[in-house]
Amino acid sequence: MSEGKSELSRRDFLKGVVVVGGVLAAGGIAARVYRNHEGRDFDPVRTEQLLNSYLQAENLSRLPNIVLILVDDLGYGDLGAYGGELVKTPVIDQMAAEGVLMTSFYASASVCTPSRAAILTGRYAKRTHMTLPLYPNNHPMEYFLKAVDRYQYDVTGLPEDEATFPEILQRTGYRTGLVGKWHLGDQPGHLPNDKGFDEFYGVLYSNDSPKFEVWRNDEIEIPGPAEQSGLTQQYTREAIQFIQAHADKPFFLYISHTAVHEPLFAGEDFQGKSQAGLYGDAVEELDWSTGQIFGQLAALGLDENTLVILTSDNGPWWQGNPGEWRGRKNNIAEGGLRVPFIARWPGTLPPGVTSNALSINFDIFPTCLSCAGVPLPQDRIIDGRDLLPILKGEVSSLHERFFYYDGPILVAVRYQNWKYQRRHMSDNGGYPLFSHGPFLFDLERDPSESYNLIETYPDVARNLTNMLDEWEAELKVNLRGWL
Repeated sequence: MSEGKSELSRRDFLKGVVVVGGVLAAGGIAARVYRNHEGRDFDPVRTEQLLNSYLQAENLSRLPNIVLILVDDLGYGDLGAYGGELVKTPVIDQMAAEGVLMTSFYASASVCTPSRAAILTGRYAKRTHMTLPLYPNNHPMEYFLKAVDRYQYDVTGLPEDEATFPEILQRTGYRTGLVGKWHLGDQPGHLPNDKGFDEFYGVLYSNDSPKFEVWRNDEIEIPGPAEQSGLTQQYTREAIQFIQAHADKPFFLYISHTAVHEPLFAGEDFQGKSQAGLYGDAVEELDWSTGQIFGQLAALGLDENTLVILTSDNGPWWQGNPGEWRGRKNNIAEGGLRVPFIARWPGTLPPGVTSNALSINFDIFPTCLSCAGVPLPQDRIIDGRDLLPILKGEVSSLHERFFYYDGPILVAVRYQNWKYQRRHMSDNGGYPLFSHGPFLFDLERDPSESYNLIETYPDVARNLTNMLDEWEAELKVNLRGWL
């Protein structure tokens, strides 16, 4: 063979490789686009019909007000009512003394976006495709997570076919407001005013976002990066103004604090006041804010007609106290998911009660609808249960089990006092990228998850393994939970 023909042959071969590679890559991209489109299983018509089925209540004056205070990254042990000593929280402690405190309340995820999606939809985040924290549109991390196929079906905003309980309350006559952090999408169709809030003042992302702007409804009011030391006080003023403006009608107010997510900030009047550094200062400012809300409700004569709930979206991050539990935010150990929950409703809920009933933050959805006398949606699975029977002391339990997710991955289950964890990455500082397990813990006797009992109780481990397998199979058949 001549040298010219050999050179031509090599050139043709390389061209062929490029062509074949291009065809395979294009085919892979097309297959992924098709999978993402079909896997989303979107059904906006279903949700439009559902929302249209809810009619305004006949007697609005009989409906109670609801205030949900959600703190970002607050630890289980940060509050005095939960045994905290370094941070002073007299208002929240008094709230617990006048209401019900829950010791076995879980965020449904150990990071913000999926936890917040579960609160508003009453469903495991896996069903809503909101399984990882969202980033601003065109942020490098958004591209990276899409490239490595971590965003479930490339969904980056709370799907329009998810019905939030504020949307349902709107239809029944409530005035709805969100003050503070959203973190469920930044594009049209996925903004607070699109998902059930008449009024919105706050931020679309966590406070470590470089594009940290403060919005009023669908417009930027304070360009980023916004000054944060006064945010808690700004939120408090906005919340009070909302209560004042709608005191003559039923309202739902969602106060979603930016604090105590890192980076930490506290108002000038609170800096250096606590024994727990800037983190403690920020928590004490949140306690002050809660007192301002209670004071306004009392001044307007709304105290006994208002359910107030205070909780956290997940466990503490770099700072904060997870209490007796092992782990922190972004980890499936208990400290990442076990969070404070206090409910106060004078004259309706008994004072000074502590409940250890297993409960999860997606229970807030059916609880709020129950307060309003509104039936649950019948066209989709709602994973949450109405907490009012627990809070009133009428029943002792609602859930037997709770499933733990790491992003979209099912990794553990709690059943009664047992927690079984599949082989998975652990919180072990020396080997954070290596999988460990499986583990079986008795949370009643071993809250710090220190002793693996899988060899001692193999039948229990086998039973819980089957629970995980059955749950996984159930969601594979009907991920979105449409009925």
